[in-house]
Amino acid sequence: MLKYFEPNRIFSITSKAPKYVLSLFILVLSIGLTEALILSPEDYKQSHSVRIMYVHVPAAWISLGIFSLITFLSLIGYILKIKNFFLISKSLAPSGFVFNIIALVTGSIWGKPTWGTWWAWDARITSMLILALFYAMYLIACRIYAERDEIYKITSLISILGIINVPIIKYSVDWWNTLHQPASISILSKTSIHISMLFPLVIMTAAFALFSLLIFLMKYNTELIKIKNKGLDRL
Repeated sequence: MLKYFEPNRIFSITSKAPKYVLSLFILVLSIGLTEALILSPEDYKQSHSVRIMYVHVPAAWISLGIFSLITFLSLIGYILKIKNFFLISKSLAPSGFVFNIIALVTGSIWGKPTWGTWWAWDARITSMLILALFYAMYLIACRIYAERDEIYKITSLISILGIINVPIIKYSVDWWNTLHQPASISILSKTSIHISMLFPLVIMTAAFALFSLLIFLMKYNTELIKIKNKGLDRL
C-alpha cells in the first residue's frame, strides 16, 4: 500500500490534472455566467441585485464543504497516521479560506441594497465570520508548525473545534430570528427557488468547485515537490 503514497507516483498524476481542470472550469464558468447574468430573470423584489446570489451562495457552500472535508481528513489522518491526508487538508485550506472571504464580501455587497447596511451582527453572518477565523488559525498553524510533528495534533484540534460551527451556520436561520431568509433549497423537502434561478446557481457552484480543485492541485503539487526535494520516498 505504501507505494501508492510515494511522491513521484502521486505527482505523476496530479501534475497533469490542472490543465484539464482549468479547461473544464473555463467552460462551466462561461455557461454559468451566461445563465446568471443574462438568461436568469431579475427578482420581483430585489431586481438585478439578486444576481449577487450566484457568487455569494456557491462561495458559502464551497467554503463549508471544504472545511467539513478538512475536518474529516484530519481526523482520519490523525487516527490512522496517514500523513498524506494532512497534506491534502493543508492544500485544501487556502481555497476554502478564499471562498469564505468571498462569501462575506459578496454578502455585505448584497446586504446594502437589500437590508440598507453593509454589515449586521446577524447569526449567519457572524457564524461565517467565525468560520473565517478558524480557517485563518488553521493556515497560521500550518505556517508556524510546518516542520514540527505538533502540526498534526494542532490542525486536527482546530478543525474539530471549527466543525462545531458548521451546523450553526446551516441552521442559524431556523434557530434564531435573523435577517437572512430561511433556506430556499433543501434536499429533503421541496425547493422554493424557481428552476430559472436554481439552474444557474448549480452551474456556478460547479464552476467554483472546479476552481477550488484547481487551487488545491497547484498547492498540493507544490507540497509534493517540497517532499521530493527533501529526498523522502513516501509521505
